[in-house]
Amino acid sequence: MGKGGFCPVTETMAVIGGKWKPIILFCIRDDTKRFSEIKRLIPGVTQKMLTQQLRELEEQGIIHREIHPVIPPKVEYSLTKYGCTLIPILDTMAQWGGNHNQTKR
Repeated sequence: MGKGGFCPVTETMAVIGGKWKPIILFCIRDDTKRFSEIKRLIPGVTQKMLTQQLRELEEQGIIHREIHPVIPPKVEYSLTKYGCTLIPILDTMAQWGGNHNQTKR
C-alpha cells in the first residue's frame, strides 16, 4: 500500500476489474469491433451486461464508441490512446493465463 492507504492495484481494478471488462478489452485490443462481434467472442455475457460494461469503459476514457449514420445503425468500439496503455497489462494477463493452463495439465 502506498501513502495514505492508496493502493495502485485497487485503482486499476476499479477501472478494469470485474468478470467482463478485461475480456472485452482483450477482444478489441488489436482492432475495432462491432457490438455483435464482441458479443460473439464472449460466450456467456448477456447483451445487457455487455452494454453496461462498454458504457463504463467509455465513460472512463478507455474505449471509443463510434456511431456510423447508416440504417440500421452501425456502432463500433476501439481502444482510445489512453486505453492502449492497458495492452501490456492485457498481454501479460493472457500470457500468465496460458502458462497457468499448461501448468494445470
